[in-house]
Amino acid sequence: MRETPLHVRSIRTLRRNNPFRVLQEHRNFRIFWIGQTLSLMGTWIQLMGEGWLALELTNNAFLVTLVSAVGALPVVALSMQAGVVADRVDKLKLVRTMQALMLIEAITLWIVTITGHVTIYWLLGLAGLSGIFSSFEIPARQALMIELVGREDLAGAIALNSSGFNLARIVGPAIGAVVIATAGIAWCFALNAVSYLCVVIGLYMIHLAPHVARTRRPGGSEMREGIRYMLSTPEVRILVILITAVSVFGSPYIALMPVIARDRLGTGAGGYGSLLTAIGIGGLSGALFLAAVGARIKRGRLLAWSTAVFAAALVALALTRVFHIAWLILLVAGCAMILNGALSNALLQTIVPDEFRGRLMAVYSLAVVGLSQVAGNFVAGAIARVAGPQYAIAGGAAIILVMVFWAFNSHRELLRL
Repeated sequence: MRETPLHVRSIRTLRRNNPFRVLQEHRNFRIFWIGQTLSLMGTWIQLMGEGWLALELTNNAFLVTLVSAVGALPVVALSMQAGVVADRVDKLKLVRTMQALMLIEAITLWIVTITGHVTIYWLLGLAGLSGIFSSFEIPARQALMIELVGREDLAGAIALNSSGFNLARIVGPAIGAVVIATAGIAWCFALNAVSYLCVVIGLYMIHLAPHVARTRRPGGSEMREGIRYMLSTPEVRILVILITAVSVFGSPYIALMPVIARDRLGTGAGGYGSLLTAIGIGGLSGALFLAAVGARIKRGRLLAWSTAVFAAALVALALTRVFHIAWLILLVAGCAMILNGALSNALLQTIVPDEFRGRLMAVYSLAVVGLSQVAGNFVAGAIARVAGPQYAIAGGAAIILVMVFWAFNSHRELLRL
């Protein structure tokens, strides 16, 4: 048998290890990824603008955090119903509709701000509306991914989506700061509206096979069916528990970062921004690594290690008072956190049958978006106020370490996925 020349093997290896291969090979996903990354940049710009505007309108720290919480509450309340809808209807059409509604919300916020009519009640109301739209859009968008790239490239696509999120987290706030300083807060909302318009245009350029409608069941039986499947399938049940634990007990370290920066590390706003940048750089690195090798590794084993490393990094962050050490720790934490999120998402979608995909992605968004911002931030904030942020972060990390040991020790089949 004739041996393949070395240079041909090298080219094939480079192609396999190219983290952007999925973008090159799947036109629909390429359009989707560009639009989503632009939209996420706009979202970060708007979040920055909303925070500053809420502070200017009220000078009340509680109301500033309430604007963020109001946006997350609908995700908690409506995610399961939204998952049923995502499994019933054409996911691409649903995502298009919700993105168009979010475009209208951003335009409205821009108009009331630029005309001087904005109040804290406008901010709260529009944040709540955005949360309602997001609660239906997130599970449909997550479940749509497999239709864009197929099952084989799903892990790489999810990793690239995570890289877009981290790229937006680095670039978005930097643009927002410049816009606020030079043009005013209202133009943050205008930029977000433009980003949504780009997404909507891109979504109409995507062409998929015609949607086949499923037979609807009466009452709430479809939701119960999804919950029953999740609870009766050991791998899915354990993954959901682990995702929820990391979201509730691990994610709040980002919300506590301003306090850590000022009170523990003795730095100001510039240092705080640098710490957030470290998280973003680490996350982007982890996402690109996974996009390059995700299809050829034991994802269950990497999930176990990345979750444990994430928890250990949080413990180290809680113990240090040196800025530069904290920056390096956050680089590791950002990388491990993104690996955890992308791997758990990919494993869930690989295991779950297509008929349950929307409902399971609804559970995923409930944990990652809803519970992390509402329950996680509330509990961590309360502990930080009583005992200090380092205890809130280290305590959450300890719970994650226990959950990782339990999950992968009692269900070793997860390591073979």
